[in-house]
Amino acid sequence: MKHVKPWREIRSEPLLDCRIIQVERSLAVSPADGEQHAFVRIRSADWVQIVPVTADGNVVMVEQYRHGPRRVVLEIPGGLVEAGEEPAAAAARECLEETGYRAAALQSMGSMNPNPALFANRLHSFYAHAVERVAEAQNTGTEQTDVVLVPVGELRALLRDNRVDHTLVAATLWRYLCEHPGPLVHSK
Repeated sequence: MKHVKPWREIRSEPLLDCRIIQVERSLAVSPADGEQHAFVRIRSADWVQIVPVTADGNVVMVEQYRHGPRRVVLEIPGGLVEAGEEPAAAAARECLEETGYRAAALQSMGSMNPNPALFANRLHSFYAHAVERVAEAQNTGTEQTDVVLVPVGELRALLRDNRVDHTLVAATLWRYLCEHPGPLVHSK
């Protein structure tokens, strides 16, 4: 069995600064043949997502327009971790800003790399039970959200039917469902 070894980076140089992401070129040496190869790496602050669940078993989700696919999508609250901010604090802040729901006690579901072929940052996933609505969503000029309450029991269908098709949101929701297995359909 062969053992994969890390590559040695010789240098990196910035290519593009797009405010929330920076693109850089990395020149690295292959441990297999000693040849140099250029790669592109995307840097960003870490990201957070939260699965906020109300006391009566609804996940607080948001619908918002996304410029990538040019359509309205269904997501959970999330965003960037600000400089000096802890990921849990960022998740609670994003939840309150995007939905008006306060997440008092967050539980971590760990972190993962969004796409190690390109990204250097981490996505931190959290959940919070018994979240409470305490305010209106604090939408800005570039982010408009509508709150949607979805019974926990309907999450699997939303994921299977691609009504939630944001890969990172899906990964966080599947993680939540793995930790909180429940009925396949919501009983009323």
